[in-house]
Amino acid sequence: MLRVLAVDDEVPALEELAYLLRQDERIAHVTTAADGVTALQDMVQMIGCGERLDGVFLDIRMPGLDGLDLARLVGGFPCPPRLVFVTAHEECAVQAFELEAVDYLLKPVRAERLSEAVRRLEAAACPAPEPGQDDVIPVELGGRTRFVPQQAVWFAEAKGDYVRLHTVDGSYLVRMSLAALERRWSEAGFLRIHRSTLVSARHVSELRFEGGRVSLTVGTETLQVSRRHSRQVREQLVRQHRNALS
Repeated sequence: MLRVLAVDDEVPALEELAYLLRQDERIAHVTTAADGVTALQDMVQMIGCGERLDGVFLDIRMPGLDGLDLARLVGGFPCPPRLVFVTAHEECAVQAFELEAVDYLLKPVRAERLSEAVRRLEAAACPAPEPGQDDVIPVELGGRTRFVPQQAVWFAEAKGDYVRLHTVDGSYLVRMSLAALERRWSEAGFLRIHRSTLVSARHVSELRFEGGRVSLTVGTETLQVSRRHSRQVREQLVRQHRNALS
């Protein structure tokens, strides 16, 4: 089933569109946004938290960030949600399909026409990443969106409701929990070494034992392993490096 975002600055139109989408049995979840900037922030947060977003039903004429500009930004995502434009303006259809929209609906939206758009969206929705494919976390940086690949992350630290990702190029703050990131990246070799720290095993260059304590060298940083996690971390690192050599 599909998870979608509806975007329109006209509240009655947005509420009607969301209502019609929620009546469709192929739609699992509908989120709404009343402007392009909020929609972009919501998308970055959803994708950053590992939530799936299959499609965006998008108005064109909106103040600030309009639908076409938002679509161009969304096109830069690693696996962008598919777009369905919902507008009162016929003249933007060519631009919309140049942006690879799966459909273009004119207001007022009819239920049967929306149903056809959902069918097209379902057929075109971005497939789930294949096992082993490098994951990417979108990070907002003052009006820009940077995509931080999983393989570039040395370690992650819990910071309240956020996680700070540390890489060779710097650190980035993402709104998500460390527990959610651990679930998302555990199969990619990320280890919990402390209640507030998650480490990429591929970037561990040294395991050190001093006075009964265990520490790791990760990139250019030295991190302490909590007593609770010491045995598990040692065993996982030894097992992983043995497997890499076999």
